[in-house]
Amino acid sequence: MTEKIIVRFAPSPTGYLHLGGARTALYNWLFARQNGGTFRIRIEDTDIKRSTEESINAILDGLKWLQMDWDGEIVLQSKNIERHRKIAMELVESGLAYRCACTPEQLEEKRKKAIAEGLQPKYDRTCREKNIPQHIPHAIRFKSPIEGTTTFHDILRGEITVPNEEIDDLIILRSDGIPTYNFSVVIDDHDMQITHVIRGDDHLSNTPKQIKIYEALGWKPPRFAHLPLIAGLSKRKGSDSIQDYRARGFLPQAVVNYIVRLGWGFENQEVFTLKELLEKFRLEDVGKSQGHVNEEKLLWLNGQHIRMLPVEKMVEIVKPRIIENGWEFPSIDWLQKVVKTIQPRCTTIDEAVKKMSFYFDTKIEIDKNLAEKYLSQEKKQILMQFLKFISSENFTSVSEIEAIMQKFLEKENKKLKEIAQPIRVALSGTTEGPGLFEMMELLGKEKIIQRLNQVL
Repeated sequence: MTEKIIVRFAPSPTGYLHLGGARTALYNWLFARQNGGTFRIRIEDTDIKRSTEESINAILDGLKWLQMDWDGEIVLQSKNIERHRKIAMELVESGLAYRCACTPEQLEEKRKKAIAEGLQPKYDRTCREKNIPQHIPHAIRFKSPIEGTTTFHDILRGEITVPNEEIDDLIILRSDGIPTYNFSVVIDDHDMQITHVIRGDDHLSNTPKQIKIYEALGWKPPRFAHLPLIAGLSKRKGSDSIQDYRARGFLPQAVVNYIVRLGWGFENQEVFTLKELLEKFRLEDVGKSQGHVNEEKLLWLNGQHIRMLPVEKMVEIVKPRIIENGWEFPSIDWLQKVVKTIQPRCTTIDEAVKKMSFYFDTKIEIDKNLAEKYLSQEKKQILMQFLKFISSENFTSVSEIEAIMQKFLEKENKKLKEIAQPIRVALSGTTEGPGLFEMMELLGKEKIIQRLNQVL
């Protein structure tokens, strides 16, 4: 019978969900969903001073926005502290852990001494055989084997062997009674029946330590996969967080597409839907090299995903922002036509709203340089003639506007290129955007006359 795969994403609630954490969650989620497995969430909230409810909510909201659902109840590590303490005591009683009375000052002195001697700064096992009495203030350390080696198979890196003499006698229970990460994670992963631990390679050095704890407790370790880190993450608070990307107008499917590519690829394909990722992603194909943050790439991907959206969905996304700005629109049909004109020309939702703003504004702000180039006295004379001409015409479609323009050009013996940009600048405040006649149809005769009058 094939083993049922159970994975977990286990963030510390000390901040927002960032790109690195989101990618770890995504690789776990894809691996579970592809294999009919289970994807669990565990909040590692034992750092009481730094853990906040706000951060927990932000992390969960980020996962929901990225369309990563999870299975079962969310596990709070802090609820398991008594079990962690109980097992620590059992290890002491069985001689597999010991009390350590070394003070922080003494430990710092030992660390400095080891560095000065060119040695690895790890605990020198001063208290290992002292049998420190319970009444003396102490922490509890795991009695790691000194001889032999620890070998494990990493799904991405192959077989890894570490001499046991390099593995520290790590603290498993602090003097304040709080269990440490490397100890708690072993117990919780065992209790949750985790079969695969997929995490960043900054945890690679923790794995041998955790394996020795598994062995001491007589438990089978999970399989491990250590992901390469992401280079170029910003140190600015809040930057590179999923909330930040969401607020700036990125689509969740584009962010998922972007972060999955920070370490994994399939042939020469760049743009992936979630459905395609579920079909093509393979954990063993994740590379060993670091992914590099590239916002230009994210903007490009976001633009691609915006263009893939049905216009109805795009309207659904921009409509709340339109209402928030106090902009009125005559109908959903009209709004869909407006969206169609800007959808191929934007890379974020923020940009989309900005590009369509001229359709709603009562007054257009025109850059001084554009005004000097396209709204000179000579150009205004042509615009004046066009204003008089169009004021006596009626239109309801692009083809009718084209016909009106052709009549005007023939009457004035002008070419379209002589008047197109001045009209565009007068109507929208920019030289870029949708087709001139499409834009004019959506603005309507009243707004066209109003805006031409504003610049004349």
